[in-house]
Amino acid sequence: MFDKDKWLEILQIVLRNPIRAFLSGLGVSWGIIMLIITIGSVNGLQNGIRADSENRAANSMFLWTQQTSMPHKGFKSGRYFQLNNSDVEYLRRNLTTVDLVSPRIQLGGYNGSNNVTRGVETGAFNIYGDTPDYIDIEPNDIYQGRYINQRDIEEERKVCVIGKRVYEVLFPDGSEAVGEYIRINGVNFLVVGMYRSFRTGEDAEEATQSIFVPITTFQKAFHFGDYVGWLSILIKEGVNANDGADEVVAALKARKSVHPDDPRAFGFWTMAEELEEIELVFTGFNIVGFFFGGLVLLAGIIGIVNIMLITVKERTKEIGIRRGLGATPRKVIEQIILETIFLTTIAGLGGMVFGVLLIDIVAEVLSMSGESGSFRNPGVKLVIVVSILAFMIIMGAFAGLLPALRAVSIKPVDALRAD
Repeated sequence: MFDKDKWLEILQIVLRNPIRAFLSGLGVSWGIIMLIITIGSVNGLQNGIRADSENRAANSMFLWTQQTSMPHKGFKSGRYFQLNNSDVEYLRRNLTTVDLVSPRIQLGGYNGSNNVTRGVETGAFNIYGDTPDYIDIEPNDIYQGRYINQRDIEEERKVCVIGKRVYEVLFPDGSEAVGEYIRINGVNFLVVGMYRSFRTGEDAEEATQSIFVPITTFQKAFHFGDYVGWLSILIKEGVNANDGADEVVAALKARKSVHPDDPRAFGFWTMAEELEEIELVFTGFNIVGFFFGGLVLLAGIIGIVNIMLITVKERTKEIGIRRGLGATPRKVIEQIILETIFLTTIAGLGGMVFGVLLIDIVAEVLSMSGESGSFRNPGVKLVIVVSILAFMIIMGAFAGLLPALRAVSIKPVDALRAD
């Protein structure tokens, strides 16, 4: 049962030396604070990266050609080769594990930019040749007009879909963009749609500095022939993305007369592999965070043990009087352990409240600024916070054993003689 007098006595003993009590509890509080901040920060990174990853299908892959590293069928190593339209059709017709194959081209190379004009307004943006399938592989929000359709591809229409940032630069007066013309490298294109990214912050602005045109129009208008820069591919549901990627690479190696064991001829990556690597990294972060946070907590517990040992030594005569008046060793041990648990609990609660409050403040600031980027909604689940506190209380109980055993090891007569 709850013994009011016992807990009042514990409170008086702890407050007898408040500075000592504060310093001994500070280690525990600091350990919990650091552990909560570490977990909250890792969760914030996970939320941001996972949100960005959701903009691409989990079973998607992206493939491009490189330089061969092995001779094959009369071709020397070091050969450069290209993808073309017929390769796309070959994959669509012959691979049962592939759901969508979307060829892409970009003016100016990777991350290249080109002058785009509308009247006196000029901007430098990424220009992509795409197919209607691409939006299923890497979705964007078409908030005005439409995206590229199949008739645009078949009829080689000079139409385009522009990003929100492109609109802000080329249409600073806020006028209607859909139905207007812009010039890309001297060629007029009709704006048929506008998109914005599902991402947030700087990532969203960067993602909307692009213009999409039908790939057939792109190839003809900018004299690319049937050249394809790279492939965005969607593997069918139920098929392991990495297995599907291996089949695609094997098929293209055979078609392009590349040695089956050549590791460098094609570069590619899959979202499944990327997500696995991300999860592995975050698992490592969590392990490291818990490890170092645990070390800080352990240091705090050791500090409390040392303080309680000092307290027991100072109260040697008091403990002797208790023993002389009939207090059993069990009662003395219980008293010391309760004092340790009390100190650990108060320090742990303080650290828990401060740590959670700090994480909430950071989350609120990020929410208000709207510039969260790849760090979003940091937080810690209540069950984890409570579990940490419960663990600390249990550790506090064990930490009290050593001072308690030290207290009952002193004979009452010797304790009464102590100065």
